[in-house]
Amino acid sequence: MPSGMSRANVGDSKSHKKPYPLNYIQRPGDSPGSALSVLRWHLYTIFLFTASDFKTIVIPKTVFGTFNALSGSVLSTDSHFSVPTVLARAPLVFLWAWINLLPFNINNQRHPEAVLEDSVNKAWRPMPSKRISADAAFRVMLLMYSAAFGVSWCLEATGPFVVLLALGCVYNNLGGADASCVVRNLLNAGLYLGFATGATIVAYGANTLSKAAWLWLGIIGLAVFSTVHMQDMPDQEGDRARGRNSVPLVIGDAAARWTIAVTMTGCSFFLPVFWRLGAKGSVMTVAIGAVVVVRVLAKRTVDDDEITWKIWNLWMLSVYLLPFIKSLSGV
Repeated sequence: MPSGMSRANVGDSKSHKKPYPLNYIQRPGDSPGSALSVLRWHLYTIFLFTASDFKTIVIPKTVFGTFNALSGSVLSTDSHFSVPTVLARAPLVFLWAWINLLPFNINNQRHPEAVLEDSVNKAWRPMPSKRISADAAFRVMLLMYSAAFGVSWCLEATGPFVVLLALGCVYNNLGGADASCVVRNLLNAGLYLGFATGATIVAYGANTLSKAAWLWLGIIGLAVFSTVHMQDMPDQEGDRARGRNSVPLVIGDAAARWTIAVTMTGCSFFLPVFWRLGAKGSVMTVAIGAVVVVRVLAKRTVDDDEITWKIWNLWMLSVYLLPFIKSLSGV
């Protein structure tokens, strides 16, 4: 989950390439520069706070909300919807997800222990690369939380905003992500649900979620809770340096991999069955889940786990599409 996770793993000291250039432009104050250069510097700094989570939060939740809305009465009490209208709201879903993610990530990455963790293998982030000070980051965080509230108010998604704010405080300020691996996974599941619920409400244009939608969100939460520690597999060295009790550090690397493999297998078959989908409607989720299962057991280097984590996110995307597949005729 967002964010602040380092990339090192047990038994693998291989360093990682920096995915983002640190000196995208010259630092403000190093030379006179132009106003445009200074603006680009600060915008790039903002981008780096959320760069790791476009693939895990922003894009998947945009897909989730948009395709949920396109599912029509499968998840909504309002069966009247316009496909062009839903598609036109997709940028708003993207904006809502990103503007709520940004202050969470700043809060996550600004603390000294997070800077230490990120310095292991994510030195390109704004704090360890010294693109921004802790005090400045705190001020930007407050500004962005205000902006997130304003956007959420305008888009009728203040409920999910409040949930994300509360969970973010527990996760980042009260040590909820570090003390217990169970609490950590619960918080991650809650954060995923907060983003998913808000994205869906924004995509619909109002909170018209049906009982089936709320049940589906709960099931997704259970799936995330039982498998999301896939993100911790490549992060064990950084988590150990921080003193975080993630699943692989508590029960061991091998046992953690088997818990992922078993629960991924169960979820990959059960979730399509929940929607009473046949083989055609189930094949994508089952196939991608199978790839994750094979890789998490057979591929155990840091780089391998990073790739498997990305495939897990692809699996989640396939899960998000199941209600839409259900809404299609002949499936």
